[in-house]
Amino acid sequence: MAEEDLTRQHIRPSGHGDPAAPPGTRHPPLPQAGHTRTGLRRLARARQRRRWAVEGIAVVACLVALVSYLTAGDPEPGGETAGDVPADAGRPSGFPGLEGRDLDAGLVSPGLRPRQRPPSPSPTPPKPSTSAPPVRAVLAASMAEAPGEVDLTTVGRRDWVHWGLRGAESTVRKRGGSGEIRDEGGTGRRGGWDDNQESFSWRDGNPVASASGSPHGVYRCGAGSGFTLAVAADGQARTVRLYGGVWMARGRLDARLSVGGPSRTLRIEDRHTSRSTEFTIRFQAPKGSRLVLTWTVEQAFSDDCGNVGVQAVALR
Repeated sequence: MAEEDLTRQHIRPSGHGDPAAPPGTRHPPLPQAGHTRTGLRRLARARQRRRWAVEGIAVVACLVALVSYLTAGDPEPGGETAGDVPADAGRPSGFPGLEGRDLDAGLVSPGLRPRQRPPSPSPTPPKPSTSAPPVRAVLAASMAEAPGEVDLTTVGRRDWVHWGLRGAESTVRKRGGSGEIRDEGGTGRRGGWDDNQESFSWRDGNPVASASGSPHGVYRCGAGSGFTLAVAADGQARTVRLYGGVWMARGRLDARLSVGGPSRTLRIEDRHTSRSTEFTIRFQAPKGSRLVLTWTVEQAFSDDCGNVGVQAVALR
């Protein structure tokens, strides 16, 4: 009220605005003369509004600064963050930018609607096996009366062997044959003869190129004696023809495969004279195995020389 009275009287307090007044005795300037109480109130309200405006601007500035600080880690268009910090700093190794994402949603594919999964690829069909199926062992045998004349060139298209043309140890083979027929010896002394009732011919022999009407063959005497022959298998079905006979004996032919499986036994006999036959053996076995033929005297009916004999073997 004192200041208000001074205002009315246009009087300033002592020391106010006096430069010579002692320090610390200064007072804020008083309203100039002519200000009424209402004017002072208006002036105070105007000052209050200015303070609120300044405070509001300060609050907005603080919020802007806070938002800028919080978003400072987001990468800028140049691929770096504010302050030249690399965009991938602080991220774990692996695919960048996948943290917190639903990996089950799949990667984005062009032309797909949101959350639509790309079609599953068709399963690759299994490749057919290129390995050959295992060869099943097959063996069959039969016998029939031998023909009067045998052309080895015709019946032995793969290979053939003839015995006895020039003695007991003489052998003629097919020239250029497969070599699959093998003479593996036998039991007993081998002898030769030249009065067989069947004859043989060929046009592709070695060392004798050709022959016609040969009645030759070889034999072995006594029970248990005989011949062992083998034919190599190649996995294909093959036919073997063995031309043999007996003289005053019973002969036994055993056919088997070296890999096991089926086997066959055939017999012929003549107690008083000779008999010839054509054995036919059909077989199939894995490559590297063999057909084994054992032709032996099962019983001799003569003390002189009951025997079994062979003339030729042909393979086709």
